[in-house]
Amino acid sequence: MGTLVTYHREGDVATITMDDGKVNVLSPQMLDELGSALDQAEADGVVVILTGQGKVFSAGFDLGVLQGGGPDASAMLLAGFELAARLLAFPRPVVIACNGHTIAMAVFVLLSADYRIGVAGPYTITANEAAIGLTMPHAAVEICRQRLTPAHFTRAVVNAEVYATADAVAPGFLDAVVADGELAEAAQRKAAELARLDGQAHAATKLRARGPALAAIRAAMEADAAYFDSLTG
Repeated sequence: MGTLVTYHREGDVATITMDDGKVNVLSPQMLDELGSALDQAEADGVVVILTGQGKVFSAGFDLGVLQGGGPDASAMLLAGFELAARLLAFPRPVVIACNGHTIAMAVFVLLSADYRIGVAGPYTITANEAAIGLTMPHAAVEICRQRLTPAHFTRAVVNAEVYATADAVAPGFLDAVVADGELAEAAQRKAAELARLDGQAHAATKLRARGPALAAIRAAMEADAAYFDSLTG
């Protein structure tokens, strides 16, 4: 699909892999290439496995762009939440094979998939905005609200708690954890299982189940856009 994202289809399943050679930051280019890969998956009508290369699923937004501020930073932030909203409403099942550390915006992407598999090991999941001096965006709050348990919602969003992947199922970050080395096979197995769902029923049920959350996320994105505009106006 590009220099940062690869798209590999086998039958009814396409694997989309992020690989920037470092920590798979969600830069403007990465987000654009992910959008193109999802366009291809939607055209192919396949189940999606989204993963990263190396020991980091993604470290979140590109901090260089974020710290630069201005329209570029605002556009990147909104594009990240557009990606999350798209995953939540994607017409075919989306599996995330969470291959390692997952930080900030990457957490919100993780929470937008239909099934999330992580690997056991020295890996962490954290929405660390409050810990690094950033107020959590409205959209991020709503994405976390729709998937995390109430008690862990506060701990994760307000307290910026750091979770080990082994402890990430009960809060709602992950659906399963497998041994290192078994992630790709487990993701393929789950994707093949989900590929047997009736496509129209799955898509319609997803929208019905997530309609209120998607409406709240869209309203939150408008609030975020207005806030970002006020900073750059």
